[in-house]
Amino acid sequence: MFHIATEEEIKSGKVTDVYFQRTLEILKARGINKRVVAEIWTKGLPSNWDWAVFAGVEECIELLKDIPIHLNGLREGTIFSPFQPVLEIEGYYQDFAILETAILGFICQASGIATAAARCKKAAGDRPVISFGARRMHPSISPMIERSAFIGGCDGVAVVKSAEFIGEEPVGTMPHALILVMGDTVEATKAFHEIIPEKVNRVSLIDTFNDEKFAAMEVAEALGKDLYAVRLDTPSSRRGNFLQIVEEVRWELDLRGFQQVKIFVSGNIDVAAIQRLNKVVDAYGVGTYISNAPVIDFSMDIVEIEGEPIAKRGKISGRKELLRCPNCFQSLVKPKGNKDTVCTCGGSVESLTTPLIKEGKLVADLPRPQEIRSYVLNQLAKLSL
Repeated sequence: MFHIATEEEIKSGKVTDVYFQRTLEILKARGINKRVVAEIWTKGLPSNWDWAVFAGVEECIELLKDIPIHLNGLREGTIFSPFQPVLEIEGYYQDFAILETAILGFICQASGIATAAARCKKAAGDRPVISFGARRMHPSISPMIERSAFIGGCDGVAVVKSAEFIGEEPVGTMPHALILVMGDTVEATKAFHEIIPEKVNRVSLIDTFNDEKFAAMEVAEALGKDLYAVRLDTPSSRRGNFLQIVEEVRWELDLRGFQQVKIFVSGNIDVAAIQRLNKVVDAYGVGTYISNAPVIDFSMDIVEIEGEPIAKRGKISGRKELLRCPNCFQSLVKPKGNKDTVCTCGGSVESLTTPLIKEGKLVADLPRPQEIRSYVLNQLAKLSL
């Protein structure tokens, strides 16, 4: 059997830290079941990030619906920063205590992946960014990884199931294995052109056997106007100055009249690499930087018990909401229900904290991944890396 938990096991609370299980046992034995408000936030972001993309909300809703709680929070895809509340759960503690581990797991990893994807997309600008990293992670979570990458800004995903899950066509070129088995880059590219449906762009992988610029010229001569792009996945041990290699390929293609052929790069691509290569690269395949992104270290804390504000040391008690000015994009956290709606820039602030579940019933729309991605991209236009 695969080493994964089932949906039923997650929903039943089996995927929990044992101290929550013991806490529930004690509270039941003592007959204590107080109504609480618990808040989720992070006090810092990894890799010196100033902002992050909130993701994983849909799975939290799936977990918590039909439980008699209220869930308020940010809509999926909202940009947030440290010390800003992203979710709030109100209900009797016994009803959701053992679900904390799963809730945090859903949003910590998905938000990290979505943020890494957003940073890559911000760096790439109009150049497509494709998620190539599923092979580095457990296959059972590939749909979650690539959905998070897509809503964070990636233009496409590579895995068949993941693409099906988000309602997109999978994106990919050809592997080194095809070229190795066929024994020749040009022959493999011709076979791809002859056999694969026309709707798939003809992108030739040019670094299997020979120097990239010579391979690029060979496949361009062989396919002519039908060649959409060449891809360089050159291993780091052979790269030297990768930017110079790509520039050479571009030069030789242009010199021979193949200006329409685009250049696609993959392998060890991150934000810094994208920024270096943008002047000559047309599209990126990003793997581990996105799929193995650092998690957002969210925590869940009780901030109110039986209507009274209370919190542990180092945490601020009471219900809160995140407000943002749509004009200057400045954010602030206020006590819930605060009537101060004027930003320092003079604009009116809006609450980003919205009802998601009321007494176990879904009250929010669940937008399609494409809508969430558009929401993220609109916010990214107001941010810098």
